[in-house]
Amino acid sequence: MAATLEISQPAKMQDNAISADDKKEPVQRVDFDIEQVPEEPEKRYYSKISVWFMVLFSGLAIGSDGYNTAVIGNVELLLAVLYPDALTHTISQRLSNAFLVGMIIGMLFFGVVVDQLGRKTGAVATTVLLVLGIVLSAASSGKDATGMFWMMIIARGIAGVGAGGEYPVSGAGAAEATDESDKYRKRRGFMFAMLADLSASLGYVWAALVPLLLLLCVRRQESRYDVVWRTSFALGLVPPLVIFWFRLRMAVSTAYRKSSMRKQRVPYWLALKRYYRPLIGCASTWFLYNWVSVPFGIFSSTIISRINADDSLVKNLGWGIVINCFYLPGPFLGGYLSDKLGRRKTMALGFTLQAVLGFVLGGAMGPIQSIFPLFIVLYGIFLTLGEVGPGSTVVITTTECFPTSIRGQMMGLVSAFSKTGATIGTQVFTAILNAYTQDASKGNQVAFLIGSGFAVLGALIALIVIPEVSTRLDDDDTAWKVYLTENGWDANWGDTSTKDPSGVVLSSPAS
Repeated sequence: MAATLEISQPAKMQDNAISADDKKEPVQRVDFDIEQVPEEPEKRYYSKISVWFMVLFSGLAIGSDGYNTAVIGNVELLLAVLYPDALTHTISQRLSNAFLVGMIIGMLFFGVVVDQLGRKTGAVATTVLLVLGIVLSAASSGKDATGMFWMMIIARGIAGVGAGGEYPVSGAGAAEATDESDKYRKRRGFMFAMLADLSASLGYVWAALVPLLLLLCVRRQESRYDVVWRTSFALGLVPPLVIFWFRLRMAVSTAYRKSSMRKQRVPYWLALKRYYRPLIGCASTWFLYNWVSVPFGIFSSTIISRINADDSLVKNLGWGIVINCFYLPGPFLGGYLSDKLGRRKTMALGFTLQAVLGFVLGGAMGPIQSIFPLFIVLYGIFLTLGEVGPGSTVVITTTECFPTSIRGQMMGLVSAFSKTGATIGTQVFTAILNAYTQDASKGNQVAFLIGSGFAVLGALIALIVIPEVSTRLDDDDTAWKVYLTENGWDANWGDTSTKDPSGVVLSSPAS
């Protein structure tokens, strides 16, 4: 009987129903139980290693997106030196926005894919697209510089589609993996801050550090700038290639196995009626967070170069790295507070503190800018506070507010709307900086004041609109099933067709 307990959880459940008389024949019972283990049993167990791998590689995927989003801002400093005539204002905007627009498309498309066809299908497809786009970006060429830029714009858009798909793939997958046990569920806030926020922040830091290191490697020779920017793009391949094999070996989560609506019509109207409040709240706060965070991160080196116009390219890139490093402490504090205070309270706190500091920076930009190290520190803390609040909580809030059967689609819809905020914010930010080319201090002041105003709005929405929800995903899954039944909607629940890869060990009882 001991051998049966180690081999099969379903066998253990059958033994609980055995009568006392039956237990008098232990040898026959063991043989019978081993023979009756189904090929693909209902999952009542999880693998600790699978949970941690899911979180780790989801973080790598999001970090890769952060790198590929931000690297263009630093690469453009090099391209502006190499191609001053071809890199017009219009081309610069399209280079900045191509990846973001592609992400919006990817988020919406792959949100449907991961719900309807499975988490693994979406994960593998997003990785392939991201790799293809990065390769084309690094290999951009044309008859002239303008042709090269157009190829780069298209390639960045393709990479963006793959990167955008990572949000519903990684968000839904990591949430369901950490729901396999209470001990992970209780620390999900911190774990999500690490995978969704810290990894993205590290991506931003590497996006500034890599071009700088490459620039130093070629001894700042302008004739080698072409090597620097192409290699900067190409190194974005490392994370997706590292995680590709793991994604081919992904196991199906208990939540998806039990509560998905695979290859079925989705009751969108009923979903909207039931979840309109978290949909509005999550989409709005994530929109506002990206409106502020993305352009302030992407253009950090540009802002520094405007203030220190006489400094070298290397120094301006270096200061940009220092500023982006201020992103890193935020997820640790935000993740801790998320588990202690709750998601929406932590989000509101971060938004509020960021707004206060932003108003200080905007109101006293002249005196602060005259003390350059002080400006760097305050600018960095401004970014840190954004990560303490919305940066650490927007992803986990979105994943917890919706049931498993539509989690990918809602995640895709909310994150797509948020990237619209990043796109609009980038456009507005660029317009502000271009409008004050003769007075850099004034342009920076306007940018901080507008960003702070949006942070105040984000804090109010977080407190008033976003609801408190259970951290146990099955609670909402059950309520959603009851709601659909009450409204006359029949569904076939769960995924009984997808097989887990051979060799994936699942041996610990879920709680």
